Amino acid sequence: MRTGHGYRVRYLTRTIWILSLVSLFTDMASEMLYPIMPIYLREIGFSVLLIGVLEGVAEATAGLSKGWFGKWSDARSRRTPFVQWGYALSSISKPMMGVFVAPLWIFFARTIDRLGKGIRTGARDAMLSDEATAGNKGKVFGFHRSMDTLGAVLGPAFALLYLHFHPKAYQALFFIAFAPSVLAILASLLLRDKSQHVQRTGGAGPFFGFLKYWKNSPVAYRRLVTGLLLFALFNSSDVFLLLQAKSAGLTDAQTIGAYIFYNLIYALAAFPLGILADRIGLRPTLLLGLGFFAVVYFGMAAGGSLVFIGFLFLLYGLYAAATEGIAKAWITEITDPKDTATAIGTYAGFQSLCALLASSFAGLLWFAFGPAVTFAVTGTITLWVIAYLLRYTRQRST
Repeated sequence: MRTGHGYRVRYLTRTIWILSLVSLFTDMASEMLYPIMPIYLREIGFSVLLIGVLEGVAEATAGLSKGWFGKWSDARSRRTPFVQWGYALSSISKPMMGVFVAPLWIFFARTIDRLGKGIRTGARDAMLSDEATAGNKGKVFGFHRSMDTLGAVLGPAFALLYLHFHPKAYQALFFIAFAPSVLAILASLLLRDKSQHVQRTGGAGPFFGFLKYWKNSPVAYRRLVTGLLLFALFNSSDVFLLLQAKSAGLTDAQTIGAYIFYNLIYALAAFPLGILADRIGLRPTLLLGLGFFAVVYFGMAAGGSLVFIGFLFLLYGLYAAATEGIAKAWITEITDPKDTATAIGTYAGFQSLCALLASSFAGLLWFAFGPAVTFAVTGTITLWVIAYLLRYTRQRST
């Protein structure tokens, strides 16, 4: 970006680079374990029901805590401690799950991991917003998502390579995953709060106190988040896409490969689409992403060849790149800077809870009517969300 005097302004600041590298290392560690987690849990005695309960408790912990810790970050006008503690807790949970195999300890370790996510999310995104201007928020959030998702490519790829040479050595992966987690902790120690932040000593108040923000938030925020949450209510886990890909004829390796391919497209496209968003607007870019999503789900409902399934995973990567970071950037555009962490934390918390309901609802639809109906219903709801956002939202001019 150039100023009126022709001098180049660097928008990828030191803080943005550090946050992006911390996210890359953390996601690399987490996603390294993603493909093997259900297999490992079954091997140490977890039933499918217990795995479901474990994930439900963990995600509920993350969802409910995001708003509270976001409000606490705003109340204290501090970001760095929340980011550092959040990533540290997620990091130490990795070896804990390799050491402790009793169900109670597994629940504790997994909850610690998700609690770390709840602590850091609002504060981290507020830091990104503080580093951005109105004209480059798409780039900043897009770059961060790109680096974060690169970890989701490197982690599973390493896990596949490791298990190829060491079949069934699942427990060792939990200790190997601790290595990039340590790098994330060390990198987070380099973060500093902006000097202009006036540090306060207030707390977050009651645990559900952040819900008051919804009532007091700008109308534009409530309209946008209402549409995003309606979408989240029907945006089920990626597991359903992988199950459909498997039923289309992909082998186990090809199915995991499809997941890696999706994350690769996401990582490569997030930054360019962030640049596009700064040029054409955050709103049009997000709507474009939702359009990609609708095409993917209608395509999955119709079924097709392996090449067609691969094309749908490509579009799915573009959808994620055009929406996840862009939605948060849009929220920061229509809310007061002093409430950034609360606004994003409240949205992220509700989104996590909606995701739990979405997967449950998708499972019921799949069981009762089959995958075609499941994907068609989600695609149709997505078109309704696009129409709603077109009618009821506006992006603040930049």
